[in-house]
Amino acid sequence: MARLRDLYKSKIIDELKKEFGYTNPMAVPKVKKVVVSMGVGKSLQDKKFLESAKKDLTMITGQQPIVCKARKSVSNFKLRAGSDIGLKVTLRGVRMYEFMDRLISLAVPRVRDFRGLNQKSFDGRGNYSMGLSEQSVFPEIDTAKMENIQGMNITFVTTAKSDDECRKLLSCFGMPFKQN
Repeated sequence: MARLRDLYKSKIIDELKKEFGYTNPMAVPKVKKVVVSMGVGKSLQDKKFLESAKKDLTMITGQQPIVCKARKSVSNFKLRAGSDIGLKVTLRGVRMYEFMDRLISLAVPRVRDFRGLNQKSFDGRGNYSMGLSEQSVFPEIDTAKMENIQGMNITFVTTAKSDDECRKLLSCFGMPFKQN
């Protein structure tokens, strides 16, 4: 069983009900899904970049990524419509909670010069996005065998109606936000 899911059911629901005045436990905000994506523009020159990024993302998330293709041709970037330029994984349920646990407790503290996550990355509708500059902060990645450094974007999609509710929800899970 996922540790963060148990924490949500046992403590976080009660804390959010108390703070925001919810009466129904089903109305309390929760994390619906986590989307992890990588832009692999280097794959236009060499297809090995896409394969190594796919292998790393599979190891990090435990799920096979979807290859995203370019919608339009852009001559300045030497990009053609239909070229493989990105990867993404959508995590839900137990895998989502396991990934969040590893992200919060293992990966984020390993980021160099870490001073907390930016509080301005909320979208106004109760979702939070963050970026990592390299995938080597995850313990699943062996840095000796790593072929190239690749950044990734992580988006937390919640049922919260405001940024304050989402911030409180993620803080209860243990997300280390910067103190202003």
